[in-house]
Amino acid sequence: MQQEDDLRGLAKVMDFMRALSILFVVINIYWFCYGAIKEWGIHIGVVDKILLNFNRTAGLFTSILWTKIFAVVFLALSCLGTKGVKDEKITWNKIYVFLTLGFIFFFLNWWLLILPFPLVANAGFYIFTISVGYILLLMGGLWMSRLLKSNLMDDVFNTENESFMQETKLMVNDYSVNLPTRFWFKKKMWKGWINVVNPFRAAIVLGTPGSGKSYAVVNQFIKQQVEKGFSMYIYGAPVKVV
Repeated sequence: MQQEDDLRGLAKVMDFMRALSILFVVINIYWFCYGAIKEWGIHIGVVDKILLNFNRTAGLFTSILWTKIFAVVFLALSCLGTKGVKDEKITWNKIYVFLTLGFIFFFLNWWLLILPFPLVANAGFYIFTISVGYILLLMGGLWMSRLLKSNLMDDVFNTENESFMQETKLMVNDYSVNLPTRFWFKKKMWKGWINVVNPFRAAIVLGTPGSGKSYAVVNQFIKQQVEKGFSMYIYGAPVKVV
């Protein structure tokens, strides 16, 4: 129950950050497309005063980039806490394409405001490109977060880093005992062999009760050595662990 409450709280925080990100985009459009917005009949005196105070005290609109940077920062933070379902169609190449196009549309569209066209046309082009860029950045960020979390959750016990290449070649001679194995390496299940090519030096099998020592090892030793016409001495003793 506590975990569910924490997840709901995290989701609300992420939604709030995304709302702040969208708010900065809207503020950017309102300030830098003010002439066209005024022609459209949108004029909010209270908002104008608030934005003028922000600009006077913090210099928020001294550059067209500041509000965009704040929007992208809050967007990135909101994407970090997003949890989604893994999709096999999501690839890093697709993410790079979306992020690159999003960056171009979102940040490199300032020149649209100074085109020799009516203010309304320039503002329309600017709003369209900044909206497309924001959506592309949002999709790329969500996919990146989803792919990173999926990759991390695929190996929660660090199996991949603890795996290593084992013997896959069958080595047979007149005295050998060969035990088939299976092991995990590089995200793939491999078939291998434990090759005891010189059983005369003695062998010891250790394991907890019921772990399969007799079935997997001892029985194979007996079977293969008998088939080759050898005899052997097998001694079994209980091990007491203190």
